[in-house]
Amino acid sequence: MNRFEGRTALISAAATGLGEAGALRLAREGARVTIWDRDQAALDEAQRKAATEGLELAVDAVDMLDREAIEAATARLIERDGRLDVLVNNIGGSLRVPFRFLEQTDDDWDRVINVNITACVWTTRAAIPHMRKAGYGRIINMGSKAGRFGSLFAGAPYSASKGAMQAFTLQLAQEFGPDGITCNSICPGAIITERVDRFLNERHTPEERQRIVDSIPVRRQGRAEDVAAAVAYLASEEAGFVTGATLDINGGQAMSI
Repeated sequence: MNRFEGRTALISAAATGLGEAGALRLAREGARVTIWDRDQAALDEAQRKAATEGLELAVDAVDMLDREAIEAATARLIERDGRLDVLVNNIGGSLRVPFRFLEQTDDDWDRVINVNITACVWTTRAAIPHMRKAGYGRIINMGSKAGRFGSLFAGAPYSASKGAMQAFTLQLAQEFGPDGITCNSICPGAIITERVDRFLNERHTPEERQRIVDSIPVRRQGRAEDVAAAVAYLASEEAGFVTGATLDINGGQAMSI
């Protein structure tokens, strides 16, 4: 499939994990993909991994907590590729702040909000003018099951920030739909990446982890490829009539009508 031939995509914080899986999926389908991350060594490794499949990823080491750095990196992307069709706001995380609300500090909240919301706002603000100019765009925000149903391990700052990203998604969908831009969110459950696996092992016993798996109707935890498939759909032209939507990827562990 080459449904993204001629399209360009930017995925933030994508040197590893869900972002990397999404980047490789889009590249396999013909997209010109740029990934941002602050870790140059991880970016180099992602680029090497892509090359083993005959794929090319453009990489840029960017501090996404620096608005000017985001603006400069966006300008470099446009200078190189001439357009920006797909933006995946993948940056985020719980940053290992204490789980209990009364143990969290103002600094804990500030750090989580900045990573999960502010960086995405800056990146989206830099991207949309180029999409409006082209009359076409796909914005995909990485939410979380925690933002819709709460979390057993991530804590209030993360849940609140991911809930805010849901509202941000709806507002963008309403405002920029007339410009040919869709905006949707993906809300994964506990997708097992190396980072998530370490985090779960710190906060749950093996027995507790097994009980979690047993509570999932499909009886397994998610894989990065599950999320990458959703990214590819929402980034495609086939999803042109889908906007303001939330796609839950949690194996049925949490459901809503």
